[in-house]
Amino acid sequence: MTFDDLGLSPEVLKALAEAGYTEPTPIQSKAIPYVLMGRDVLGCAQTGTGKTASFTLPMIEILASGRARARMPRSVILAPTRELAAQVAESFEKYGKHHKLSKALLIGGSSLVEQERKLDRGVDVLIATPGRMIDLFERGKVLLADVKILVIDEADRMLDMGFMPDVERIVGLLPPLRQTLFFSATMPPEIRRLADKFLSNPKEVSVDPPASPAETVTQALLRVTGAAKEKRAALRALIESEDIASALIFCNRKRDVDIVFRSFKKHGYSVAAMHGDMAQPVRMETLAAFKNSEVQLLICSDVAARGLDIPAVSHVFNFDVPTNAEDYIHRIGRTGRAGRSGKAYTLALPDEVRALADVFKMIGREIPECDVAEVEGWSQEKALREGGRSRRGRKPARERGRKERAERQPRSESKPKSERKAQEERPKRSARVEPISEKEKAKPKRRKTEEDEVASSSGESSPFGDHIPAFMMRSVA
Repeated sequence: MTFDDLGLSPEVLKALAEAGYTEPTPIQSKAIPYVLMGRDVLGCAQTGTGKTASFTLPMIEILASGRARARMPRSVILAPTRELAAQVAESFEKYGKHHKLSKALLIGGSSLVEQERKLDRGVDVLIATPGRMIDLFERGKVLLADVKILVIDEADRMLDMGFMPDVERIVGLLPPLRQTLFFSATMPPEIRRLADKFLSNPKEVSVDPPASPAETVTQALLRVTGAAKEKRAALRALIESEDIASALIFCNRKRDVDIVFRSFKKHGYSVAAMHGDMAQPVRMETLAAFKNSEVQLLICSDVAARGLDIPAVSHVFNFDVPTNAEDYIHRIGRTGRAGRSGKAYTLALPDEVRALADVFKMIGREIPECDVAEVEGWSQEKALREGGRSRRGRKPARERGRKERAERQPRSESKPKSERKAQEERPKRSARVEPISEKEKAKPKRRKTEEDEVASSSGESSPFGDHIPAFMMRSVA
């Protein structure tokens, strides 16, 4: 089957030919006809199989006729991350360059004035993250009454990142008569329940078992004994043994991204870092440098695991086993895209044995192991028996995280319990009362005056104490 058989216009076919695409992927050949028919679609396929083109190509075809009005977009695409939203915007530019469709990219960290200016002119396609979309809607800058097509890309990631309340609010603002498309690499039961709520009689399109890695990616597992320092050394040794064009190195935490980045920079590697705490212009600049092969290694958090389509990525390294097993599919899906071959390596410490077992369970098999010189491995069975503890007696990552959070919380009492108890048992000292001297006893007592009796009866005290100035004792006529 070719793209000519899918009913696309000559302008779209010309753009595809210029981009070098001649045959559709399985998800494209199955989804595009139903989208062109106006059906709601629930699509599930592996990463790197062309899900983005599955909805961008038919959307260009549908939106080719018609005109957008000011602040009233004709279609909305929601993406969980800024990088994925920018990737979708690039797809529209590439495939729709022979059409006169207008688009707006609404993401945080970019100029709000420029985004509002585009909305005022009217856009056919509105690509946004949920937070920025709600922000502009509350400002009255965007109206959703004319939306004909809604696309929710990476729906499971939306659920994982806690965006679903925002998505449900946005869907509630859209007209009920619309076409809704769901696309993701994984399809957990929660997403199916949301699909029943958002979609109307959808056509489910699935070309592979849910949560299955692409066959074009060669996977390998390297077990490392020790701690993070030994793991960094093992990763450097692994990189030196491979012929790498460009590679992504994934870490679970932003702090680890910075640590690994500084370590590799110190050892002279061509490296850059990217995570969610970085400013949006810096993230876009870093990503552009990586795409242009100015940087060989990009160390990142899962913010880069969704939607990035960089053909030059030959390797993916999981410095940490992902805590969410489904993220493993998205991470290794950054290589071996569009029929190319790629390699994915996962480094695991003994205290990551539980997360590793979850990955094995999800993909339905164990990851083949590899050996690197001077790297000591460990046994899966022994680590499971020890409850996920390493040889150094470290607790699993979750327990360590809870302990660290508990230590950071302010204590209600600063002293130890034993010290407080000893202080309570210590007898209290009574207030010392100075004895009255004989000289003080011998002094004659001053007689109460009329003013004293008036002050004492009214409950007031003189601001001058026992001394009363002379002018206050004068009689008033």
